Amino acid sequence: MDLSFTESCFQGMNGAYAAMFTPYDEKGRVDSERIAQIMDYGFANGLAGFYITGSTGEWWLLTNEERKQVMDAAVKNLKGRGRLIAHIGANRTDDAVELARYAAKVGIDWISALPPLLYRSSFDAAYYHYSEIASATDLPFMIYSLGAQLLPERDKRFFDIPNVKGIKYTGRDYYAAQGLRRKLNKETIWFAGCDEQLLCALALGNVFSGGIGTTYNIIPSHFAKICALAAKGDFSTAAKLQDEANQVVELMIASDNMSHYKAMMRFIGLECGAYRKPNEPLTQEEYLAFAKKFAALGIVRENQAKEQLGL
Repeated sequence: MDLSFTESCFQGMNGAYAAMFTPYDEKGRVDSERIAQIMDYGFANGLAGFYITGSTGEWWLLTNEERKQVMDAAVKNLKGRGRLIAHIGANRTDDAVELARYAAKVGIDWISALPPLLYRSSFDAAYYHYSEIASATDLPFMIYSLGAQLLPERDKRFFDIPNVKGIKYTGRDYYAAQGLRRKLNKETIWFAGCDEQLLCALALGNVFSGGIGTTYNIIPSHFAKICALAAKGDFSTAAKLQDEANQVVELMIASDNMSHYKAMMRFIGLECGAYRKPNEPLTQEEYLAFAKKFAALGIVRENQAKEQLGL
């Protein structure tokens, strides 16, 4: 299968995208300046763009107005350096539609959405939800499949919705992914959502055009290089980078407390605040113990991003 594209919405889309953290200031408010810093660091290290207000970005803990604020800040700081994909998914279809229209208004490139959380097992509800979102705007729409089983014969129907042109597949059944893509009769772009298996997905050669993930914020150059090396067929070099990245992933997910994710950003010098409740913030003692483990990996230096950006 040829992974080159003819439609303009796909141009420049290949590569690595960070699922951006939503940073907060000391009072817990969305911090536009810190969004700019995250983007500057990512683009300086080869990212193709950002996926904003997704699961990493705490979409379910943000108000619609806060999600719009993140969009505004991201668009303002894009400066022609890449693409923006906004996750506008919500449990209420009307909220998702409102956010989709706002994304189109402010200049977001693509929209994306999970199905409503309590209806994830209902194909019909998800299909109706996606249809309503897609009809609200002309923006290309990327399905977000998070941990759901892919059933190619069923799921191909999602792509009958005119604006549905891609998928962020955060799953590990690449046999099913390849089977679904084979059944589609239109151009689509696919992104792998499991950071630790990016190279596995890219090795298929004819399905995925890149990846979207959390640790891309922390070690963006690793994932940008994995995508570039895989495109050139240099899987040996890419595998070494994937192994290093997986050590970061392993440390990050060792705790159920997602505040450890943002602690990694603090370590590299990009303060993002804590995850919102019900995630418990780390004490200074807990942070220092975690930072010691992160430093011991020898993959990134403390304040590496801060130094690179001259902050």
